[in-house]
Amino acid sequence: MRKRESTIQYPPPFLNFPVIEKQEYYVSRKQVDTIEFYALSDGFKRVYTEKDALMGYGKQKILDPRNVSFINLFINGILQPKTCYLIEEGKITFLTDDIPAKGAPIILQMFKFY
Repeated sequence: MRKRESTIQYPPPFLNFPVIEKQEYYVSRKQVDTIEFYALSDGFKRVYTEKDALMGYGKQKILDPRNVSFINLFINGILQPKTCYLIEEGKITFLTDDIPAKGAPIILQMFKFY
């Protein structure tokens, strides 16, 4: 038996890749203001006001949460969950059973995005 050789020429496969046009994205930069409040715990208080602010950090305010975009509260360097405190204009109230240890730094960060 002889093998028959084929002389049929098959065309190369046609692969059609779509051409995607380049899209340009424009990101507008936002202005951000950061306002900070620093205090030290006395080991007894549950409510801290602007009068408790540390000296040497300039004029410090506790803004109304409705007028800021984002708030972080740190006690002794640990970020606190929002269920543990209440922020009002001019004061911070701790809602937990325990209070910060004496000398623990209290840092409130407030961010305003425009």
